[in-house]
Amino acid sequence: MPDIEIYTQPGCPFCVRAVALLEKKGVAFREINAPHGTQERVEARERSGGRTTVPQIFIDGQAVGGCDDLFALERSGRLDPLLQKA
Repeated sequence: MPDIEIYTQPGCPFCVRAVALLEKKGVAFREINAPHGTQERVEARERSGGRTTVPQIFIDGQAVGGCDDLFALERSGRLDPLLQKA
């Protein structure tokens, strides 16, 4: 299983949608609370190449993007192979 991390913040509907999709897929992931002004949010921005929004999703250390990006991968059939990497 790949290492999946998702930076989120409370009350974010996009975060809720992204987490729900990952849960539906049945994969293990680490949710990192990253509200504005926290070190975790700074870390998410640095790791994602400057993206300032949440969620920010990483699979095996690679930035996947946010909620819309995750759902685009799902629609195109490219998400499952990423989630099944050994």
